[in-house]
Amino acid sequence: MATTSSLKAGVLLLAINLVAGGCASELRPAPVIDKSPAARQAAKPAKEKTVAKPEGGARPEFHIVQKGDTLYSIALAHDLDYKELAQWNNISDPALINEGQQLRLTPSPDVAVTAPLQTTPGVEGRPVESLEAKPLPPSGMLKTEPKAVKLPYSDQALAQLQKSATLHAKTEPAPEPKPESKTESKIPGAAIGEIDWGWPAAGKVVSGFSETANLKGVDIAGSIGQPVYASAPGKVVYSGSGLRGYGKLIIIKHNDTYLSAYAHNSEILVKEGQAVVKGQKIGEMGNSDADQVKLHFEIRRLGKPVDPLKYLPTDKTS
Repeated sequence: MATTSSLKAGVLLLAINLVAGGCASELRPAPVIDKSPAARQAAKPAKEKTVAKPEGGARPEFHIVQKGDTLYSIALAHDLDYKELAQWNNISDPALINEGQQLRLTPSPDVAVTAPLQTTPGVEGRPVESLEAKPLPPSGMLKTEPKAVKLPYSDQALAQLQKSATLHAKTEPAPEPKPESKTESKIPGAAIGEIDWGWPAAGKVVSGFSETANLKGVDIAGSIGQPVYASAPGKVVYSGSGLRGYGKLIIIKHNDTYLSAYAHNSEILVKEGQAVVKGQKIGEMGNSDADQVKLHFEIRRLGKPVDPLKYLPTDKTS
């Protein structure tokens, strides 16, 4: 009898729990899931916006001078004309830069660039005079003669004017001839204009110049220790290994327009400040900072790399 009572009590308790659970589930709202396309798009995490960088990277605004840097090597690394670089940084002597010095690689935005006065051909541009009123000279110093006189046209009047012009030409002293301006190169043996270039090394050209591919010169394959020659007369303005990607590098200044660069040498045989002549041995070919033995040769015109094959003779023995 006790067992039957316990069984009934257990069934009653189970029924109460089921009823309570059913009520509770009825009170809990069912989850609502929006599967529309708009909702799915909104649920996606936002991606970070990336800005494409210009090919080759933008030129930095400043450069901190490192040990071994020269104005010429810094200009070469950033495709600049060393004269502009000196001007932007108020440097009068390109040889005078100091380690730790900060150099501007772009024109200062605070300095206004003024264009020269434009004049018609044959007319010299002169400074504009002040608009302030100037005191007149005393009346006795005022020039009142001669006065222009208009004559009626006649053969007699024309003859009179021609006679007057002839007499004036005879009394007017002839202008002294101006001495011809002579511009000489600051570098012995280097011409101001075009340069007589020669091949810097013997060998096969394995890589050519390309502006689009950022190939700034030509690569000439060879062997370790092969002679490297000065392509034209000039002055060594850099010799060292401080420029990344060039290995042991030599830079020669030929005049105010042209520089040439010789990279990846195994040995450098010239010093900064040394004058060289065309065909002089300046180094030995190597693979410093390169994947093979080669000479990387560049010609820079006003700081910008140009295709050396357009300047070098077709005959490689020249």
